[in-house]
Amino acid sequence: MGLFDILKKKPEKEERPVREPDVRPLGWDAITAEFERVYPGQTKPKHYATIIKWILGGNDPLDGVSIYDGGDCWHFVSYGLTELYNKESDDPDVSGYGYELTLKLKKYPFEDEEGELKNIIGIMQMIARLTFTKGEIFLPYEFIYTGQSQGIDAQQKSNLTGFITVSDPSVEPIDTPNGHVEFLELIGMTDAELKTLSTVGTVMDIYQKLGSDLTDYHRASIV
Repeated sequence: MGLFDILKKKPEKEERPVREPDVRPLGWDAITAEFERVYPGQTKPKHYATIIKWILGGNDPLDGVSIYDGGDCWHFVSYGLTELYNKESDDPDVSGYGYELTLKLKKYPFEDEEGELKNIIGIMQMIARLTFTKGEIFLPYEFIYTGQSQGIDAQQKSNLTGFITVSDPSVEPIDTPNGHVEFLELIGMTDAELKTLSTVGTVMDIYQKLGSDLTDYHRASIV
């Protein structure tokens, strides 16, 4: 079994969480404002909120994930690796871990589209969990490879088995009242592609060769 096999718990679709009046969602609002800049008019994207928050003993570190309609793709963004509400960390220049995760899933007539969307959210929660529990900080031009042969899609049939990371080219880094936030995009990669990676340079090279930042379950390997 691969690392991604642990993410079968399905998130629930829910409205954004309601907070007490003294808790200000300044970081949350700043993330939303940047995505609304890119996707004008999409003020009510699909949103999946965590039911039992991490701070209350829940299993999912992200407070939620929003999904914007990118035309030929679904554009995911996480909420929870940065300080979404009041400032708590000692570093005034960086919000939380300094980044949120994104992913662009190429649209297809999926047999179960809802299941595929929730599957990506599960993966994002799993990667965030590595940060919260093991201190794993992810940077651009890294790769996430577990050696698993199953696909990262819900049906585990895709040739994509892991990821590389890049700075999301569709959105801009933002400065929030709680500090700076980058957007780290996950791009699905095949087993053959992942086996060629060892350094930042090799990840940059394969990203350039790929020529796209879409996670496309049906694409062929480029190596």
